[in-house]
Amino acid sequence: MLIKKPNDIKWYEITDKATYLNRRAFLRSAAMTGAALVTGSASAATLPIERGAKLAGVVPSAFSTDETPNSYEDITTYNNFYEFGTGKNDPAKNATGFQARPWTITISGNAEKTGAINLDDFLAPHTLEDRIYRLRCVEAWSMVIPWVGIPLADVIKRCQPLSSAKYVVFETLNDRQRMPGQRYSVLDWPYIEGLTIAEAMNPLSILAVGVYGEILPNQNGAPIRLVVPWKYGFKSIKSIVKIHFSETRPKTSWEKAAPNEYGFYANVNPQVDHPRWSQARERRIGSADANDDSWRSIFGTSKQDTKMFNGYGEQVAHLYEGLNLRRNF
Repeated sequence: MLIKKPNDIKWYEITDKATYLNRRAFLRSAAMTGAALVTGSASAATLPIERGAKLAGVVPSAFSTDETPNSYEDITTYNNFYEFGTGKNDPAKNATGFQARPWTITISGNAEKTGAINLDDFLAPHTLEDRIYRLRCVEAWSMVIPWVGIPLADVIKRCQPLSSAKYVVFETLNDRQRMPGQRYSVLDWPYIEGLTIAEAMNPLSILAVGVYGEILPNQNGAPIRLVVPWKYGFKSIKSIVKIHFSETRPKTSWEKAAPNEYGFYANVNPQVDHPRWSQARERRIGSADANDDSWRSIFGTSKQDTKMFNGYGEQVAHLYEGLNLRRNF
């Protein structure tokens, strides 16, 4: 049950995970220094495998909002992950048996360091950070989520992209046996998303491996997903297996599915409506909505104003100077 708290209480005073603060004091060791991306190291730090396991060495981040996070229940039972079904609580029901380990990420394209790398070796050089971000879905609902992740910019620097790399393209696992939603032609699988290299290098962009200080649940994109908080949620691709550096802009999954509704940039913009609903306001999800698998969650009356770039304009507006954000939605 979500217990509402006064707005002046900080996030670290209201979290409903009793051990959350205790984990923030640890320092995460970094291995694999000086090693090429594809070689890894036997001494690399590892993530726990058990569902719900605590993540060690997580440090706080200055980029976190002080807004009250949603409950763990909200975050893990109300979300979109079409690889496990199109209903809001389908992922929580259908992803329980998903095996997220072992896991390999393949780096390819216009970069000096490419190849396949084990997830633990991929993460080892980085310190895990708490990043409490607002999430705004294109469907006009929102949450506040305490992610645990690493800066995407740091990963990109390790890959040493060439000057010809203008975009970073991400791909989700394509496995109809492990992801039953892919047995249906809801989208053109595998799921593809992309950012400009400048967007990917922005300090707000992260690769998340946890939530509420615990290992990322299957239904939220285990074992690793993208989080880009100034864009609509569908840009934050889940269960990533490929990262590709491209000279040309990719055709992303929702662009291919409905180009008149979902653009490449997908920046949160209250001035540009979806063809079927307004984007000027949003509904902040609460525990009562976690079992509401219907469009009432979009058209409900309890709403708040949506902010340009989801409130992160100070950090990202410069990325779009001179770009017509109505035409390039």
